[in-house]
Amino acid sequence: METPYNAIVTRREAAKVIGGTAAGLFLPITPRAANESSSAMLTRTIPSSGEKLPVIGLGTWQAFDVDLTADSRRQLEEVLSLFVKFGGRVIDSSPMYGRAEAVIGDLTASLRLRDNSATANPSGDGLFLATKVWTGGKESGIKSMERSMALLRTKRIDLMQVHNLVDVHTHLATLREWKEQGRIRYVGITHHEAGAFGEMEKLMRSEKLDFVQINYSLMEPEAEQSLLPLARERGIAVLANRPFGAGDLFGKVRSKPLPDWASEFDCRSWAQFFLKWIVAHSAITCAIPATSKPRHLEDNMQGGTGRLPDPKTRRRMVEFVSSL
Repeated sequence: METPYNAIVTRREAAKVIGGTAAGLFLPITPRAANESSSAMLTRTIPSSGEKLPVIGLGTWQAFDVDLTADSRRQLEEVLSLFVKFGGRVIDSSPMYGRAEAVIGDLTASLRLRDNSATANPSGDGLFLATKVWTGGKESGIKSMERSMALLRTKRIDLMQVHNLVDVHTHLATLREWKEQGRIRYVGITHHEAGAFGEMEKLMRSEKLDFVQINYSLMEPEAEQSLLPLARERGIAVLANRPFGAGDLFGKVRSKPLPDWASEFDCRSWAQFFLKWIVAHSAITCAIPATSKPRHLEDNMQGGTGRLPDPKTRRRMVEFVSSL
């Protein structure tokens, strides 16, 4: 979800106020090639395969749930073109996101962004499409996933996830079959509420999963208490949803200057400050901020370049934002 950077946003209730949670174990991330400059997008490895993904992706909730008028098409085509230009690959969507799947399918086809996709060439650097199944029943789930493929204009999805754990065991059985058949490459589960983390943890221990997608940000850090350490232990990749706390973080820092020490980890904006805090955690594979604005997209992508904060600095970042 995107919120304008200069918007006044109502803060969440006390349960979501940033606390003094432990900073995640920091492990170094490297650019795609050792001889690339510090402007290159950093990558993380998918534990189950060894494939590398850029640490900043693109969410589509609300931002791509639009009618494609001439103006909106032009704007979103620029967003996607810049996303690829700056090294992005992961685009995450869902049937729950209204028109987003159809819009992504239309625009990526018209821009020919899928020609070198990872689904066609698993070792390549093309787009990595992730979507979800969000319905009850096996047959309904199959119809939903086939519709998603049609809307996204592909015969193979990189990552299919059970959205909000709806009928999770039924769909995971189908996803395992589809993975064996080559219709999907990776299997995952998602949830957007911390109250579901206990069930997520049970599934992470009992099921063979490639990915989990959860909320994780300076505003919603609960995942680092158990889920992120467990993801490291079990070798499960993590997509970080709502990296700006549904926009509330921008409301918290509105009209506040960045601290001078942000330059120590190549940070030049609040968006980069929030994203670098997330991707500096070793369990995070990719953060997926959503935006429909080219200038915000470019700013977000810089959150995956240059130096990242170490554990001490991450704690300092929590304390600084908590004090505002």
